[in-house]
Amino acid sequence: MPIAGSPSPVSTDPPLSTGPSASTGPSASTGLPPAGAAAQAGGFAAAWLRANCPCAGCRDPGSGQRLVSITDQPADVRVTEAVADRDDLRVTFWPDGHQSVFRRSWLARQSAPAADERAQDARRLWVAADLGGGPPAWAWPDYLASAAVREDCLATLMRDGIALLRAVPREPGAVLAVAAGMGYVRETNYGRLFDVRVEATPANLAFTGLPIAPHTDNPYRDPVPTVQLLHCLETAVAGGDSGLVDGFRAAELLRAADPDAFGLLAATPVTFAYADATASLQATRPMIGLDPAGRIREIRFNDRSLQPWRPAGPAGDAVAAAAAFYAAYRALAQVLLRPELMVTFRLEPGDCIVFDNTRILHARTGFAASGRRHLQGCYADLDGVSSTLAVLRRGARQPPGQPAAVPDQAAVPDQAAAPDQAAVPDQAAVPDQAAAPDQEAMP
Repeated sequence: MPIAGSPSPVSTDPPLSTGPSASTGPSASTGLPPAGAAAQAGGFAAAWLRANCPCAGCRDPGSGQRLVSITDQPADVRVTEAVADRDDLRVTFWPDGHQSVFRRSWLARQSAPAADERAQDARRLWVAADLGGGPPAWAWPDYLASAAVREDCLATLMRDGIALLRAVPREPGAVLAVAAGMGYVRETNYGRLFDVRVEATPANLAFTGLPIAPHTDNPYRDPVPTVQLLHCLETAVAGGDSGLVDGFRAAELLRAADPDAFGLLAATPVTFAYADATASLQATRPMIGLDPAGRIREIRFNDRSLQPWRPAGPAGDAVAAAAAFYAAYRALAQVLLRPELMVTFRLEPGDCIVFDNTRILHARTGFAASGRRHLQGCYADLDGVSSTLAVLRRGARQPPGQPAAVPDQAAVPDQAAAPDQAAVPDQAAVPDQAAAPDQEAMP
């Protein structure tokens, strides 16, 4: 089996064959692979290569989506020939003689470990001093006018977990336009948007002037809203400053200082719950969510909606297990309250803070209840932000006057991509009826 050179990514060029073809010869009749047939080519398993064939018979040329399932592929796939030139690897498979052409550059990318843009190693973990005194900020008119500004803002949001937009119109519902300019509004039982302001007879802490400790919103949801936006319409009070903490950084500090506490919080599912006259919500997840490689991927932390810990094992272990959990919980809470971790700033009218609700904890200092402070907020999701950013980057690479290229067959999503960079909503969009938030929806 001749193999020249080392392979790389799959080709979008026409394949040697557009689909399966019958094989002839002794091996087809005996059911045994011919002498010299290999289980791999260029460092890739024969089964992997066959499953990722880019030919028009296996993958739709327009959408890039696969046309065949794994069960359409022979169970015992072998390579009878593999020939590599400078650009491509050409492979012939046994038992059906199917032929595929793989772009070597594509194969090279598949050799790299799978990246998870939501995990900690794709982020910049920070403390307050890293931010230079406040969240990274952009002007909303610039965001609307420039694809480069939008790309910079969204890339920072994905990397650092925060972005501040200034000069957003001080109009009710403007926060929805900001969310739509980044992805998609996530509607909840609180509506498409909610108001945060003091009320004479508050139903929860959101409507008082009391301070609010660092927390993530809606941990009682599955899935949790992954992006939160808060837009300041009015502030005429002393106090009421906002604070943000990088939960990933705090969790890493806990892992370094107390590995047992970190491991317990990552391995112990706890229940968060919320109920009112129209909703009853709960989710059971660890406070620190990890991916299979042990990287931090999610933080759920909210004192107000955390339910009593319950044992998962024999009743005899409950006392010791409960004591260990609450000690670990306290240890994380103490890290989150370290002054050097929190960036503190004041939202002025027209400011809109956007942050990753799976990572960034937000807080608020107290203020006089007699003063005026009015924010509107809404939720969105990181997949929409990521999609919008990917489309912006794709457009930046596209030569002027050329139609947008469809990503290669390994990267085409099942659904339509986020609006392209030109599809920025009207900043004067009319909002739906505002609904009251729970006590967690506080800056």
